[in-house]
Amino acid sequence: MKISSNFESGNIHVVSAATPDDIQLTIPADNQTDISQWFHFRLESEPHLQHNFKLLGLAKSAYPEGWDGYDVVASYDRQEWFRIPANFDGDTLSFSVNPEFRSMYFAYFAPYTYDRHQDLLHTAQTHYRCELETLGTTLDGNDISILTIGEPAEGKKNVWVIGRQHPGETMAEWFIEGMLQRLLDDTDTVGRALLDSVVLHVVPNMNPDGSIRGHLRTNGIGVNLNREWLTPSMEKSPEVFLVRERMLATGVDMLLDIHGDEAIPYNFVAGSEGNASYNDRIATLENNFKQALLTITPEFQDEHGYDKDEPGKATPTVGSNWVGEHFDCLAYTVEMPFKDHISHADELYGWSPERSVTFGHDMLAAVWAIKDEI
Repeated sequence: MKISSNFESGNIHVVSAATPDDIQLTIPADNQTDISQWFHFRLESEPHLQHNFKLLGLAKSAYPEGWDGYDVVASYDRQEWFRIPANFDGDTLSFSVNPEFRSMYFAYFAPYTYDRHQDLLHTAQTHYRCELETLGTTLDGNDISILTIGEPAEGKKNVWVIGRQHPGETMAEWFIEGMLQRLLDDTDTVGRALLDSVVLHVVPNMNPDGSIRGHLRTNGIGVNLNREWLTPSMEKSPEVFLVRERMLATGVDMLLDIHGDEAIPYNFVAGSEGNASYNDRIATLENNFKQALLTITPEFQDEHGYDKDEPGKATPTVGSNWVGEHFDCLAYTVEMPFKDHISHADELYGWSPERSVTFGHDMLAAVWAIKDEI
């Protein structure tokens, strides 16, 4: 029996694996932090034999509440990712599986590989209205890539979509893949019509270093990019610094910052109502966008989510807060679950790559619905 994580985004520590009936594991923290939650490993062992797993020490993980009601994601072919039921006792997550084949992968959520990221970028750039550009490099030397879709012109609005500031929130890039599919489909009227009045600036992966290293929330040196927007630097957070500089050059009329939430089993959005400049115009835009999305898809709801910030109490270092304040625009953080959108639960797959992709399709239609208001 072999348990390994020596591959892209792999992350696990083997405490004990002498026998299949008692496999004990822990989750290493992001580099230079005490943040631990993302796991991704491979089991090679005898098939058709029960294997009992225990993930230990989770009371000290980044989001202990994220393990309540959570089922493990697994795959044989790294294409179809399904759920394995698990139990959490407050510190240990336990699950069992009888593998059908000798090799099997497990992860906190379905990984979005760097190869797939490159395929996404380079497939998109073949569309005549899309341009791929490298803004700069990360501290590990990876490209910070942006797609500009649509031709700038007087009167056109600038809509920004960014994902994976927190690299373990892989559902964000699956979502952006879906949004790009619809946007660049010449047979889809929504995408074609939207590009007549809007330029989209899309950064599918804000944090390639953390993605490759197998981090949950930070870049290669342990910096949480979504707390860097007020004063980013090339020394600590070049990812934010370079994207922010481009935003300052183009302007921002709307931002969607795509994330995943460990604990809340719903899709929801978080606005910038705590910003000092928050006003009735932004509140109306937020409400109209949510109403459009509620009409378009049952995969969205607006009853469960984060508590709203009190006026003037927003954290200014958070991406959507800084953008909303600086550009006086609609700026939403979009959250998807690691567990399931339990309003429409799926016992076998939970929240999945496929549903994330479809949610990206739907979100594009909601952008279309309010394009004339932003």
